[in-house]
Amino acid sequence: MKELSVYPVVLQQTVAWGDMDAFGHVNNVQYYRYIESARIAYLMTLNIFDQEILTVVASSQCKYLSPVFYPDVLHIGARIEELRNSAFRMHYVLWSETQQQIVATAEAVMVCVDKNTSKKLNIPDEIRQHIIQLEHSVGHALI
Repeated sequence: MKELSVYPVVLQQTVAWGDMDAFGHVNNVQYYRYIESARIAYLMTLNIFDQEILTVVASSQCKYLSPVFYPDVLHIGARIEELRNSAFRMHYVLWSETQQQIVATAEAVMVCVDKNTSKKLNIPDEIRQHIIQLEHSVGHALI
């Protein structure tokens, strides 16, 4: 599980019976829900929900490396790979306790928008600095 040591936020997710599909493995849609939960945990660490901004998903992708089955526990690492003016790119890994390996990777580009006008705006300096510090805490230099 050392692969997760470079992710400042790691969320533990128990796979539920209902997460599986007709083929007997976790449905691909569930991965996006797991990733969303890890993203929210990361954003909560930044106290971003107390700001006058929202973050919206501009793009998202997931690479499935190995099927996951019930019962299992996933550890989902979340980090920011790139800071832009009004957006940031997040990276995720999903690590399986049962398989003792990474079973999926994912990325999402998040855009900051004004809570009231829904217009794109730059990442506030306070949030930008908090991201840089959080990433630095696990040895990841963003600049």
